[in-house]
Amino acid sequence: MATLQIAANGNSLARPAAATPVAPAVMSPLRMWAAVVGSTLGAFMAVLNIQIVNASLADIQGAIGAGTDDGGWISTSYLIAEIVVIPLSAWLARVFSVRNYLLVNAILFLIFSVACAFAANLQQMIILRAIQGFSGGVLIPMAFTIIITLLPKARQPIGLALFALSATFAPAIGPTIGGYLTENWGWEHIFYVNLVPGALMVGLLWVSLDRAPMNLKLLAKGDWPGIVTMAIGLAALQTVLEEGNKEDWFGSDFIVRLSIIAAVSLTLFLIIELKTANPLLNLRLLVRRNFGFGIVANFLLGIALYGSVFVLPIYLTRIQGYNSEQIGMVLAWTGIPQLMLIPLVPRLMKRFDVRLLIVVGFALFAASNFMNVHMTGDYASDQLFWPNIVRAIGQALVFTPLSAIATAGIEQENAGSASALFNMMRNLGGAVGIASLQTFLSKREQFHSNILTNSVSVFEEATRDRIARLTGYFVNHGVSDQALASHKAVVAIALKIRKQANIMAFSDTFFLLGVALVVALLATLLLRKPGQLSGGGAH
Repeated sequence: MATLQIAANGNSLARPAAATPVAPAVMSPLRMWAAVVGSTLGAFMAVLNIQIVNASLADIQGAIGAGTDDGGWISTSYLIAEIVVIPLSAWLARVFSVRNYLLVNAILFLIFSVACAFAANLQQMIILRAIQGFSGGVLIPMAFTIIITLLPKARQPIGLALFALSATFAPAIGPTIGGYLTENWGWEHIFYVNLVPGALMVGLLWVSLDRAPMNLKLLAKGDWPGIVTMAIGLAALQTVLEEGNKEDWFGSDFIVRLSIIAAVSLTLFLIIELKTANPLLNLRLLVRRNFGFGIVANFLLGIALYGSVFVLPIYLTRIQGYNSEQIGMVLAWTGIPQLMLIPLVPRLMKRFDVRLLIVVGFALFAASNFMNVHMTGDYASDQLFWPNIVRAIGQALVFTPLSAIATAGIEQENAGSASALFNMMRNLGGAVGIASLQTFLSKREQFHSNILTNSVSVFEEATRDRIARLTGYFVNHGVSDQALASHKAVVAIALKIRKQANIMAFSDTFFLLGVALVVALLATLLLRKPGQLSGGGAH
């Protein structure tokens, strides 16, 4: 019976290897697909959990007595742990074996999911979410690694299509599930929802992955300087991105110190990885044309993917007054079409140049954002329907072909590094996108508010007439004091100006997302056909 091949000698570390599952010719198709489905189900839950919790954050904060500012750490702690563990997963899987590493973390993810529902205060929730993020973060790159090492190249597009459900469908459908559960069942159920699919995941992994001995000797030979600098740098950078806007960026000593720590640590990490004989990650993969440009496109995809999921709920809450369930229903139309389209993408990849599919996907995703640049106060669920449909089609067309062409030609021993870099950069793109959009949205609202305020002068007849009519309205509706009614009229105009400024800021934000996707499209034009790549594939 075949076993999962784990490198056991020191020389194997010279080229960072995937936790290499068994060669596809040896493992039976049933067990092979059980491993793929089980691992991608885990990746789906890990990504879904981020958006589900974000959709219910206000309810969780209220239940555990957390303030608005501090409550953000409920999400931040998960994201920090996740982005730190992703680059470590390939190496740790070689140390503990793929089967042990995946099963233990899958079970821990379920245990700490349930534990989060019983958190009594913010401190407990932050600790539990960090452990949940650390175990859930393992599931994402390991699923990608299993797909590109277990499956024959002809079947990899199908596996990558399954993985796309976690990368693009999960963020889109997360707010829908989170909003529904919170409004109808209570916030605790957003953590219980992992149990049934989680049990299926564990079962599939248990029967499909072969036992293999652990190789604890690799711990002594590990790239510990690289591991330490990477963990410190990514944790500091993620914290800066998550907390920067709230702390006024470099106006805060806390953010300045963390930024310096992140810059120094990550610079040291790059130097160590390029000079050491046994690097944690093979960064030289980035100079390969398809993988390098694929990483750039994937980073920009992360900005737009997570950025749009971040911006749209804020718009619907702030401008339209929607609750979490109503927001979920709007965002559902970016998820449901993907569920139907993603399974068809592997067939399209057989008939068309994969680069064409990526370009069309990015073009549609960009167009969906440009469709939202002329928003008005009446721009709500009906007006967002078609942009969301176009966005769903674009996302469905992008991810699987991009993953396939970026990893084509990656040797099996480098699959772990490729998986870690590809998934880490998409998540990092999401963090950068959200942080940038928060600041951009705030600055553009101030910009438009200043312009609109300056154009409204009390010396203009139209303004005085508007104040007089609003004053009369308030007098006729129970405000007996003329001065108070006049004050309310001025406040009402100010609120109207602020609302309009917010709408214009959201329009600018969607335009920026569209531009980012156009840049991603340009990056994909530099990709080569997989057949033009030098060297063999994973098999």
